Amino acid sequence: MFSRTTTLLQVAAAVAAMGATAQAQEAIKIGLILPMTGGQASTGKQIDNAVKLYMQQHGDTVAGKKIEIILKDDATVPDNTKRLAQELIVNDKVAIIAGFGVTPAALAAAPLATQAKVPEIVMAAGTSIITERSPYIVRTSFTLAQSSTIIADWAVKNGIRKVATLTSDYAPGNDALNFFKQNFTAGGGEVVEEVKVPLANPDFAPFLQRMKDAKPDAMFVFVPAGQGGNFMKQYAERGLDKAGIKVIGPGDVMDDDVLNGMGDAALGTVTAHLYSAAHPSAMNKEFVAAYKKAFSNRPGFMAVGGYDGIHLIYEALKKTGGKADGDSLVEAMKGMKWESPRGPISIDPETRDIVQNIYIRKVEKVDGELYNVEFATFEAVKDSGKTKK
Repeated sequence: MFSRTTTLLQVAAAVAAMGATAQAQEAIKIGLILPMTGGQASTGKQIDNAVKLYMQQHGDTVAGKKIEIILKDDATVPDNTKRLAQELIVNDKVAIIAGFGVTPAALAAAPLATQAKVPEIVMAAGTSIITERSPYIVRTSFTLAQSSTIIADWAVKNGIRKVATLTSDYAPGNDALNFFKQNFTAGGGEVVEEVKVPLANPDFAPFLQRMKDAKPDAMFVFVPAGQGGNFMKQYAERGLDKAGIKVIGPGDVMDDDVLNGMGDAALGTVTAHLYSAAHPSAMNKEFVAAYKKAFSNRPGFMAVGGYDGIHLIYEALKKTGGKADGDSLVEAMKGMKWESPRGPISIDPETRDIVQNIYIRKVEKVDGELYNVEFATFEAVKDSGKTKK
């Protein structure tokens, strides 16, 4: 009897030891929620590609833990985002949710991140308020305030006095418009026409005619990444380029992902933005070459948001020694600084938002291809949507 009891105790101890080992090696699951279909599919594909590239370069193990990505397509429908986030947290037991192609998607998941104490890493969406909606949200993309204020100041200094605005009718479009107007009018500029276009599948033609009739010096344009190609096609068809009406704005409209297909109508367009595939750093040259080799396409700013997002997760896990609870990870992310393909970036410890350089760029032909060539740099730009509160 004694020997049998000893055996049972030994078996129980062995099972417990196996359980502890399994737990130590247990995968850290990351739920990547992206628009892989629909109007924002290029955003989802860029981020998914960048995450894959980073993991190819840095391996799939951090602090002794295997990293497992579970990709879900929300097709830019916030109800889908919410349902998928819930399934990932409850059923798949993910430690982190990430991605979020548009603001409504990021906002839909925010209450779940708070409730479950799961970090939400925003790699794309750009409305200022997002990080205020949960203490577990950290952003590696951008805010529209960062670039819209800078292009407004540049326009005033460069003799642009009358501007017509065309912006997508949802939160980032409103941010872009409001921050641009605030700085442009304060500098003595005048907004002579203001139109908002539907987010989904917009036909720009009727709005462009109104722009042309207003005879502005320039058009301030915000459309989300992926829609710039269609916009520029209709801009040229309506003869706005021939009428001498320049396009200015945050860089979403001149996304590297679609820039090459725009044709000569895009030449000379000046935008303010966080990233260009032509950014002259050694790190970016390597990043662009590796991305092109892997995916036969040029990376855009959405790819960089994804690349930096997964980097942030890896580095936070290194700091916590593989501890993956939400409070430890978010604390580790606050104040983190590193060199990105876009330049030096950091996470503001107070707002959990990204601090980064914003570059003024002009579309030029380089070796037969269109690129956003940077010619001025504004360093360590914070989100003025928060700094002015």
